[in-house]
Amino acid sequence: MKILLAEDDINLGKLLELMLRKRNIATTWVQDGEAAYEKVYADGYDVLVLDWMMPRLSGIDLCTRLRGEDYQGKILLLTAKDTVADKVQGLNAGADDYLVKPFDMEELVARLNALCRRQGQYSAENITYNGYTLEAGTYCLVYGKARVELRPREFKLLELLLRNKGQVLPRTVLQDRIWGIDSEVTENNLDVHIRLLRKKISQLNGEELIRTMRGVGYYVE
Repeated sequence: MKILLAEDDINLGKLLELMLRKRNIATTWVQDGEAAYEKVYADGYDVLVLDWMMPRLSGIDLCTRLRGEDYQGKILLLTAKDTVADKVQGLNAGADDYLVKPFDMEELVARLNALCRRQGQYSAENITYNGYTLEAGTYCLVYGKARVELRPREFKLLELLLRNKGQVLPRTVLQDRIWGIDSEVTENNLDVHIRLLRKKISQLNGEELIRTMRGVGYYVE
């Protein structure tokens, strides 16, 4: 198991990191929400353990941001807030589980194990194409020894294009599949995501993998 722990209390953070590693749980510890956000997509964590109250970006705000980006991983909130309203707020923000401080270490480990057992609903296969590998578990595109991290919608766009390689996907299809039929996303938003995705792909080997059919949509040859 591999987790990202975001906890601003230095003593608690050190203790949790030590205790989790003693239980063979690979743990990366950061001390604020922004630092956590920078690491979320890079290393394929099984569970994010986020303290509710943190500097720069709170755990609940980070949770809301990630779910808004369609992040599919498991999230557990740690907090001293223990009212029903607080729990509802945390779960509505997108947390999969909620643990009130102070807590027993064995309960935390049990909850992490339970979340990992439920991880299967998010599993997906890697996609390989012309030397590229789109890694489902890490949100990364790999070419040789080079790799680049993708945001969830960038990942979904490239996944959709690769699964339909050789076929031009109209803009409306891409918008509906990535953002949802009822979303208010604009064509400009789609173009921005494609442009950023192309820039990241170019960082790997300079190739323009995604093609444009003017007036219609995008495709991978």
